[in-house]
Amino acid sequence: MDRFAPPPALHHRLVAPLHVEAMLLADEARAYFDAAGKHERSCLDPVARVAFSCESLKLTTRLMHVIAWLLTQRAREAGELEGRTQPAASLGPAQDTADAVLVELPDAARVLVEASIDLYRRVQRLDDAQAAAASSSPARLMLDRLSARF
Repeated sequence: MDRFAPPPALHHRLVAPLHVEAMLLADEARAYFDAAGKHERSCLDPVARVAFSCESLKLTTRLMHVIAWLLTQRAREAGELEGRTQPAASLGPAQDTADAVLVELPDAARVLVEASIDLYRRVQRLDDAQAAAASSSPARLMLDRLSARF
């Protein structure tokens, strides 16, 4: 078992606060890009405006992947997925943000993008640990061997 994989009880205690954090960050991003972000974007040169728009989309994508993963974890814990076809449980991919673009963003946008990157990376570590724990389970290894032979 991966020594960094959180025990199931710890994993459960991490999902709820991360979900709250993700929802709050999504709400902050929506509020910013609907109001102050529009004004700040209009003050940028055309190339910076395109970069600003791209980064807002990347931020939204990161948050939606995180929220979807966290909701899937909560549904599993609640037993809502038993007997159903399991959806893809791994965290979706997120595009990187170039440092050169990040420094050109307005301060508020940069803070939101950095927060989304940080949140995504923390959830990615949980996802990686969960995948490692699942693949190293003796029962899982035996089932994999049996399914490979039959």
